[in-house]
Amino acid sequence: MKKYKVNKTYLEINEKIKSGEVVVVTAEEIIDIVKKEGSVEAARRVDIVTTGTFSPMCSSGAFINFGHSVPTIRASEVWLNKVPAYAGVAAVDCYIGATELCEDDPLNKVYPGEFNYGGGHVIQDLVAGKNVHLKATSYGTSCYPNRMIEKEISLRTLPSATLCNPRNGYQNYNCAVNLTNKTIYTYMGTLKPKAGNANYSSAGELSPLLNDPYYKTIGLGTRIFLGGGIGYVTWHGTQHKPSVKRTKKGVPLTPAGTLWVMGDLKKMSSKWLVGVSIQGYGCSLAVGLGIPIPILNEEIVQYAAVSDEEIFTQIVDYGHDYPNGISKSYGQVSYAELKSGHIEFKGEKIPTVPLSSMVMAREIAETLKKWILQGKFMLGEPQFTLLR
Repeated sequence: MKKYKVNKTYLEINEKIKSGEVVVVTAEEIIDIVKKEGSVEAARRVDIVTTGTFSPMCSSGAFINFGHSVPTIRASEVWLNKVPAYAGVAAVDCYIGATELCEDDPLNKVYPGEFNYGGGHVIQDLVAGKNVHLKATSYGTSCYPNRMIEKEISLRTLPSATLCNPRNGYQNYNCAVNLTNKTIYTYMGTLKPKAGNANYSSAGELSPLLNDPYYKTIGLGTRIFLGGGIGYVTWHGTQHKPSVKRTKKGVPLTPAGTLWVMGDLKKMSSKWLVGVSIQGYGCSLAVGLGIPIPILNEEIVQYAAVSDEEIFTQIVDYGHDYPNGISKSYGQVSYAELKSGHIEFKGEKIPTVPLSSMVMAREIAETLKKWILQGKFMLGEPQFTLLR
């Protein structure tokens, strides 16, 4: 067991929040503090580091209970603004997925498709306070005789609505290029032929899991900023893969950990849950996610002080290799290079395009910092680690 010069507990830090004595900085601010003061002194002085990310997160959606009708119904098919929702849950419960598309969408029949409206847009409309048209059909039973209902619903009138995202906050992700001779349309955005651009999707040094690479403070029960409200980490996300190659500081060099997160949709904001249309690919939901990193000791503050120069990802060909399941890297680049606006690739300077908003990520980290300093947000101690 490691011995640390600084040792704090969640209880002690929460007591500091209550008393107004807590010291909170963002993941960007902690970098210079550790450089100037060292990890031990920084760990003594700083109690919490806040992180943030805002980006399309396809594996997102919401469980919605739309209330019983008279006569009652056991819905077997449900549509919200013509977007199919999964009804195989219970009588008047359904799950609307962020990537589900409006039934009359032409898709890619006219290529590349625009995908103007989908599940992510339904979720945004609900949190924006707009009315959404519900249609539900059934085969009818003795206890649920109704075969069809149509009505206008709003987030205010719903008995309950829970954002439930099975995979958010990816810990690092690919840098996408297209090495074929034609333009392609992907979930990483439009990629020009012959590596005409390079797209990436991470907030780098602000990204939650890159500030806690071994999940020492993030796990089941961690309280987070989610969609403008308060949510929780409820499990590791789908495709969670912590056992990947890492740098000496623990930063994964390829996509690694993910988070399963949940929260009360009724307390969220359309600023931080935004329906996204990705040309030629489909729909998604941009999610605002922020996690506080409690500085329990000097090891944790060293991880939290990671900079874009120390975070690397792989250049992957989405034109041929990715769709054919070929795992191959065409080079390694840092997030400092990616955020500079261009990278060097095969002797050429090519422009980089972020899918993740640094402006919004920075605002999330600052908002979470403000909540904690005002005593509105307490730390949730995780019940177990996500490392498996």
